[in-house]
Amino acid sequence: MNGIEKITQRIAADAREDADAILTQAQADADVVTARYQAEADQLTEQILARGKTQAEERRSRLRSAAEMERRHQLLAVKQEVLDKAFDLALDKLRSLPEEAYIDLLAKLTVKASSTGSEQLILSKTDRARYGVKVATKANKLLAQAGRTAKLTLSQESRDFQGGLLVADGDVEVNCTFETLVRLARGSVSGDVANVLFA
Repeated sequence: MNGIEKITQRIAADAREDADAILTQAQADADVVTARYQAEADQLTEQILARGKTQAEERRSRLRSAAEMERRHQLLAVKQEVLDKAFDLALDKLRSLPEEAYIDLLAKLTVKASSTGSEQLILSKTDRARYGVKVATKANKLLAQAGRTAKLTLSQESRDFQGGLLVADGDVEVNCTFETLVRLARGSVSGDVANVLFA
């Protein structure tokens, strides 16, 4: 082998060694870069999963809260409906009292509402015909027994309400209709009625 071939082989061998060294270094650098990006990818994956888990928990919590709120809203609506029925029943019971008890109740309401003892009593058309004179008579009797003026009269006028009466002195009227009495009582006794119904 002549000198040129040896030099050429030597150059080729050196070039292969350099190439192998460059490839080895490049592979090592690539492995480092791959490992770094893999670590970043793993960290990012963990962050995304953790964020997703947190968001899922928050959503689950919001849905649970919304479901609980809806349940309470429906329960309140049902309780309100039951209360409405209870007060409707009270109104029905007042309207369906036996005649003597009905007259007594209207007379007592009249006495309580009367300030001068000479007011006019306004009843519904039906009640005026059936009970008007009896209520006025009974109320005057109760006023007289209490030592008060007893000159109540039955008005010629009648009004459209379900029961009870109005005690009128000129333009001033005291509303003793059952609808009004039940509505006023509802404001003050709803809590007690609810306790009885839902305890």
